[in-house]
This record gives sequence, structure tokens and C-alpha cells, in this order.
Amino acid sequence: MNLVIDVGNTRTKLAVFDKNNIITVVVVSQSEVLDGIKELRKSYSQLHLAIVSSVGVLDQAVVNYLNIHFNLLVLSHETPLPFNNLYATPKTLGIDRIALVCASVQQFSNKNVLIIDAGTCITYDFITNTNDYLGGSISPGIRMRYHALHNQTAKLPLLETQFPEHFIGNSTINAINSGIVYGVLSEIDGIIERYSADYSDLTIILTGGDTNFLSKQLKSSIFANSNFLLEGLNFILQHNTNG
Repeated sequence: MNLVIDVGNTRTKLAVFDKNNIITVVVVSQSEVLDGIKELRKSYSQLHLAIVSSVGVLDQAVVNYLNIHFNLLVLSHETPLPFNNLYATPKTLGIDRIALVCASVQQFSNKNVLIIDAGTCITYDFITNTNDYLGGSISPGIRMRYHALHNQTAKLPLLETQFPEHFIGNSTINAINSGIVYGVLSEIDGIIERYSADYSDLTIILTGGDTNFLSKQLKSSIFANSNFLLEGLNFILQHNTNG
């Protein structure tokens, strides 16, 4: 059994896999990571392999514990990967994006795949049907846009994420919701159209924290999978071990 640890900017996901099957997912704060790992180790005695992907900061005590009790793989730009990385600056490519591409290789091999990760940022990653990763794009996520309007202006309020009542906002609150939400939806649909024009049989994956909020509103046919990154990390661990 495998332990997959995804350290994000604000929270950490802990997942247990039995081969390719995800058994459980636990979301913890950064201060709860070590206790969460210990609890999972008690519940699943066959946990021996672990992988860590970190875009945030992982406490050294957690790393020490993992090194003692697990065969640990820390994902980096030097980790052997199951695709051809044609990114011009591979050392700057986020390891979360690497994991997403690996998931697409495992689940949608020999297809043109666009992966959209709607989280703190919205990232777009594209891999061809010949297993070549070409790159993608990065834009502000939904919450970042709400915060930017509030922080960069004198009077606009900070709102909770809410689907607009109408695309024409008849109040400041409705106008903010309309501008952000329809702006994001139009951006995503527009980028999908650009890729679809150049690449036939395009498979589109939507993942990340805003998956459920966005998936029903998009025009294009997509696969929505909030655990896609975790599945990619598990695949990388299997690719580099006998797990």
C-alpha cells in the first residue's frame, strides 16, 4: 500500500492507495500533517511506500518521520518521469503540474490531453498523443481574483465565491460575482477552443478545489476528477518502485 502526500499552499492531502485504487483521502492543516500520517499508519499496517509532493513547506519533523518509517520518494525535477518533458525551463515546472501530467499518461495514454487545475491558480497543461509534454499556461484562480479586486481597490468588498444571479450585474456585489465567475468560465472555454482547433480528439480533464463549482457550467465535455493529482503521484511512485 502507498501513502501519497500532497502539500499545497494552505492545506495538505493524505491519501492511501492499494495499487491503483484510492482507499481514503484525509485533508489536514499544515500543523496536523504528522498526526494525520501517524493515524493512517495505525489504520493501514501495510503502508510502506510514500511519496511527497510539496508546493508549500513541509515540516522537517514530518520528513524525518517518513524517512524512518517509509521507503520515501520526494518528487523533484530529477525524478524519472513517464513522459517526454519539452518544457523550455523544466526546473521551473511546478511539481504539482508534473503529477497531473503523469496521471494523464496513466489514464489517457496515446491521446491529446488538456489538464485544467482550478485551484489557487488555474493551470493548463497539455500533453500530446505521442507522449510529449509541451507546456500550458497559468492564470489567477477564482479566490485570487476576489482578493485582488478587494486588495487593489479602495472600496470593493471581499466576497465569498458565489455564482452570479445574472450575467449583467445590477449591483456591485452581482457585478463582482459576474465578472469573476463568467470571466473564469469564458477563459476556460476559450482556451479549450484554441487547443481543440489545433489538436483533434482532445481529452479535457478538470481538477482542483473549484472542480465542482465550475464543471456543470462549462460548455465543453470534460472529465471532472478532484483526485487526479493524487492519482498522478501514486503513478509516479509506482513508476519508480515496485509499488
